[in-house]
Amino acid sequence: MSLDLIHISIEHQCLTGYAGGQQVCRFPVSTAQAGPGEQQGSGCTPRGRHRVRARIGEGQPLGAVFIGRRPTGEVWSAELAAAHPERDWILTRILWLCGEEPGFNRGGNCDSQRRYIYLHGTGDDQPMGIPLSHGCIRLRNSDMLALFDMTPAGCAVVIE
Repeated sequence: MSLDLIHISIEHQCLTGYAGGQQVCRFPVSTAQAGPGEQQGSGCTPRGRHRVRARIGEGQPLGAVFIGRRPTGEVWSAELAAAHPERDWILTRILWLCGEEPGFNRGGNCDSQRRYIYLHGTGDDQPMGIPLSHGCIRLRNSDMLALFDMTPAGCAVVIE
């Protein structure tokens, strides 16, 4: 089954996936600690209509660590996290978003794709349901794996 719409509620810190108008999955998420916003450098989660521009990480293990959208060969663990407390962990899979609304989340100083806004897995020590990210949408690694497997490139994503 392929999703045709992903809806992310910043207020409820929840992602809901739809196929053919029917809800097929629901996961807790963590959006930006800085709240919603579209500007470059804001650390905010952008709102509005997006699409999945790229799917990254197919075949990598659960907890695979990514830097610059490339796997490092590491797998997240509490010990690795303790050794690198400065890292913003991007794990398991990446769904890279591009905005669909010129002047709001596409182009200029508000471009979601150029801001590297992703849906991605995060460390097991990170809570869901609380806004703590640097702008991306974080999911538990097992939820990210399930979402990735259902989400084709080009899938619509609405963040509100």
